Amino acid sequence: MTSNLDAARARRSRLGATARRLGTFSAFGAPGLVLYTTFVLVPVALTIYYSLTNQNPFNPPTRFVGLANYIRLASDDDFLRALRNTALVTGIIVVTANLGGLLIALLLDRRGWLYNALRSVFFTPVVLSSVVVSVIWRAILTDDGLLNSMLRSLGVTHPPGWLSDPNLALFTLAWILTWQMVGFCVVVYLAGLQGVPVELHEAASIDGAHGLARFRHVTWPMLAPALTINTVMLLITGFKVYDQVQVITNGGPGNGTTSTIAFQVVQTAFSGNHVGYASAMATVMLLLVASVSVIVLRVLQRREVSM
Repeated sequence: MTSNLDAARARRSRLGATARRLGTFSAFGAPGLVLYTTFVLVPVALTIYYSLTNQNPFNPPTRFVGLANYIRLASDDDFLRALRNTALVTGIIVVTANLGGLLIALLLDRRGWLYNALRSVFFTPVVLSSVVVSVIWRAILTDDGLLNSMLRSLGVTHPPGWLSDPNLALFTLAWILTWQMVGFCVVVYLAGLQGVPVELHEAASIDGAHGLARFRHVTWPMLAPALTINTVMLLITGFKVYDQVQVITNGGPGNGTTSTIAFQVVQTAFSGNHVGYASAMATVMLLLVASVSVIVLRVLQRREVSM
């Protein structure tokens, strides 16, 4: 009899603990889950569904077409060009923003009001709207803009067409993205540098390691988490770039010279009204971003463990 009472009390205790956990989740977790489902999961699900149809709001009815949109993407020159442009821009900003952010962080890893002010200066572009940054750089880099006017005053007769030359326009966009994101990398690397124990530097100095040797064997391994964060964030930023393309070049000069996947999705959906086909593009972009980010994250995290 006593054992039955104890078992009943234990069940009531477990039920009470479960009820308390559910109450805590309802109070704190449920609102976030509802918002995430509403604004992330549902739009993703709708995009995947539309990608399997010929959805066009001005040409009903909507029909299920299966994988026809994805098969069409494989031979779509405009999409393949946008894919190449996106991959190139992403690769450039991942390398240059990481390298520039690391070098600047090493220079700013000092104490004093001047270095604090410089940190704020380098971080300012990160918090600016992409549209604002694009408008500023477009005014600077147009053929009659500030930069070319300065070059002409210095005697350069034919300055480069930063935005009008098809061979330069995409690299110019990559430079603008790098300029805006390098401040983020600086902050993350600075946090990593300030987290390196002083004892490690002292021990390395005692062992005779100075300059590049100390950076290679002490500082750089400790910056592995910062490298992971920066690389993944830059990958996502590069793959979803749209504002700069729309404001600065509108996909030109020429036929899609600077078009990216995100830009192509918007043009196809809202200018061409081919929502189903644009949804297939967006789904491919989602899969690319997710897969590349996961692979890079796994590789860099494995590197963190090995170090």
